[in-house]
Amino acid sequence: MHLCHSLKTTDMVAQHTILYVDDDPDDFQMLQEAIQKLDGRFHIVEATDGRKGLTRLQHMKITGKLPCLIILDINMPGMGGKEAYNSISTDDILKNIPVVILSTSSSDTDKNYFEGRNVEYITKPVEFTQLVNVAARLLHYCKN
Repeated sequence: MHLCHSLKTTDMVAQHTILYVDDDPDDFQMLQEAIQKLDGRFHIVEATDGRKGLTRLQHMKITGKLPCLIILDINMPGMGGKEAYNSISTDDILKNIPVVILSTSSSDTDKNYFEGRNVEYITKPVEFTQLVNVAARLLHYCKN
């Protein structure tokens, strides 16, 4: 029997793994540092666009080690966060993983797109201390 079919979705979640889909390596590094400052047990897997993020998620699904949280940026080359979210939300297994949008965009249009979709939208903070506060909010999704 295939691994994914023999486990319940909750058994497949890697409690300390987060998938962060963002094309900016500096943002990835800063978030990784903020999360490590709070809890060193967490491992962040990076994807630089939505398509690569979906490929990573499919691989994680096959190996039975789904992330406890998916963080998406909105504006990325190739496939952006909206398109990636739409694919995630139609997958019977992936749609159960919490998704947070973490973007520099403070556009009401972008925020309204995710309204009513059970997605938290956070505008990326400028200062590291604020990012640590955001990281604490993100880790909350993995601890419940």
